[in-house]
Amino acid sequence: MSIADPPIRALYEQRRMTGDGVHMVARSYEKGVRLDPHMHREAQLVYAAKGTMQVTTPKGRWLVPPDRAVWVPALLGHAIDVLADIEMRTLYFEPAWLAREERSDSLDNEFVVRVSPLLHQAILALFDQASSDERIELLVRLVMLELHRAEDSATFIPLPQEARCRRAADIVLADPTRDYEIETLARTVGTSARTLSRLFSAETQLSFKSWCQRARIAAAIERLSTDANVSVKQVASDLGYASVPAFSHAFRQVTGKTPTAFAEKT
Repeated sequence: MSIADPPIRALYEQRRMTGDGVHMVARSYEKGVRLDPHMHREAQLVYAAKGTMQVTTPKGRWLVPPDRAVWVPALLGHAIDVLADIEMRTLYFEPAWLAREERSDSLDNEFVVRVSPLLHQAILALFDQASSDERIELLVRLVMLELHRAEDSATFIPLPQEARCRRAADIVLADPTRDYEIETLARTVGTSARTLSRLFSAETQLSFKSWCQRARIAAAIERLSTDANVSVKQVASDLGYASVPAFSHAFRQVTGKTPTAFAEKT
């Protein structure tokens, strides 16, 4: 896996440096683009001001619609799939800068953050060419403060590492609309239902049923984020829910909000 230069000057449309260990890069990507697995020497906060992407790390898949951003620690391998045309705004933090700032251990692991209106405006303001060094420094500190209050795992799908369990997970992710019976899936991957159930719980900290529901809701989030014309009723039907209320209940269990409320934010 390659270590990308920090940042790759020739590939980016806009690049700024604070002069104090924080770099800022703006780039547009079209739907369907894939940034193959790579890593950076810096930690990153990756934000799509518009559009939806999926970030995959060894731990799992992070769906990143417009009201989310993802924190990627330094030297962590990751890939990015663009699910809808995006306007990406990325902040790169040099490890020495983070060490001086004495940030919490939570920044040692990847996570998705819910982007509040304040965090959204702070990130965009960092790319204002008229900003002074003093304003940029204050904005960077505001972004870091907001990171510690905004972690959100609702759009995260943990990926198991054990071979049989991973094969089962991949089958579900290939078509999360189906209602999978664990007995049938276990036979397909060459194990027992009891073993597969135990593996899912151990490797993802979710029961098989809960994991499948999260995969299904992630598919719903992707659809709502990338298709402005689709209705909640259509998404519920396509994902196999018996009714819109049943879909809304499951959606709220995972994300904390209704599909309609989520769609209005994207």
